[in-house]
Amino acid sequence: MKRIVLVGAGHAHLVALRSFVEQPLYGARLVLVTPQAGQIYSGMLPGLIAGHYALDEAQIDVAELCRRSFVELAQGRVAALDLAGRRVRLADGSSLEYDLLSINAGSLCDVSLPGAGRALPVKPFETFIAGLRTAVVDRVAIVGAGAAGSELAMALAHRGAAVTLYAGTPTLSPPLGQRVARALRRATVDFRPGMAVSAIEEGPSVVAGASRQEFSAVLLATGAVALPWLSQSGLATDESGFVLVQDTLQSTSHPEVFAVGDCATLQSAPHPRSGVYAVRHGEILAQNLRRLLKPEPPLPYEPQRKALLLVSCGARYAIAERGTFTAEGRWAWKLKDWIDRRWVASFSKAHRIDGAPASTDS
Repeated sequence: MKRIVLVGAGHAHLVALRSFVEQPLYGARLVLVTPQAGQIYSGMLPGLIAGHYALDEAQIDVAELCRRSFVELAQGRVAALDLAGRRVRLADGSSLEYDLLSINAGSLCDVSLPGAGRALPVKPFETFIAGLRTAVVDRVAIVGAGAAGSELAMALAHRGAAVTLYAGTPTLSPPLGQRVARALRRATVDFRPGMAVSAIEEGPSVVAGASRQEFSAVLLATGAVALPWLSQSGLATDESGFVLVQDTLQSTSHPEVFAVGDCATLQSAPHPRSGVYAVRHGEILAQNLRRLLKPEPPLPYEPQRKALLLVSCGARYAIAERGTFTAEGRWAWKLKDWIDRRWVASFSKAHRIDGAPASTDS
C-alpha cells in the first residue's frame, strides 16, 4: 500500500480531502500533517476581525474532514524533509515515511524588516488572531498595503481603532488600487502610499523616511516568503525559495513530491499566490494522486486567465476585480459573503457519491 503524506491544510489540500470524502482514495494510506485541528479560512479573516463572523463560522474542522475522508491526522510542525530517505521530520523528533508527498504549507510574512520582532505578523492566522486578543489595538500601524493589508486596516477601523497603513511599492492594479485608496479614506484609515517602512523601534515606533511615530501595536502584512524548512529542503526552488513545479504540480527535481498553493511556483506559467488558484490546484492534485495509484499519467494544471478578487472594506461593502473590470458596493460584499459561507459549508456537507455515510464507522 502506498504511503501518501500531505503537509499543510491549505486550500488545495482541503479540496483534495473533500474529494476523498466523496470518493475515497483506495490503495493508499494517507496522513495529513498540520499544526491545528481547525483552519481559519483566509477569505473570512477580515470579516472575523471586523466582527461580521464568529470564529466557528470562519473555521474549517480539519480533524472531522480527515475522519470523513479516511485520512489520518498528525498534529505537528514540519522541521525538515529527508528527500533521499523519503521522510518528513517533525519538530517533536518523530518522522513519517512517504512514497508520495504533497506540500500545501503556505507561506510566511516577510520579517526581514529591522525590528520586525516587535510587530505581529498576519501569518500564521491562528497565531495572529490569538495575538490580537491580547494586544492593545487602539492605535495601530500596518506595514504592507496589498489586498490583505488594506482589508485588515479597514476591518480594524470598523472596530473603532485608529489605523495607519504604510505602503511602499504598489502591488494592486491601478484601477483596483484607486478604488481601494478611496475606500481606505472613507474608512478613516490614515493611508500613506509611497512611505516604505525602514524599521520598527522600541515603543513600538514605526520609522518611514524622516517620519517616526509610536503606536500601541504594529502589524505586518508584508510580502510572502517561503518557509525556512522548505527553501532548505533540497527541492528545486525559484529565487525566493518556493518549490518549482511542473504543469502536473510535481517538483521539477523530485517527481514523487507535489507542491501546491502559496508554497509553489509553476515553472511554465507563474501566477499570483491566491486561494482562487489554490482551489484549482487541489482539484488537479486529487485527480493526479488517483491516477498515479492506477497507474496512469498525471494531468496538467492550466491556470485560469482571469480570477475574481473581492476586497472587503470593513463594513458590509466590498470591491470586485476580474481582469480589467472593477466595481464596488454592498452587492459585492453580499456576493463575497455568499461565496465564503458556501466554501466553508462545503467541507461539512460533502458526502460519499455512493450514498454511503461519509464515516470511518461505515
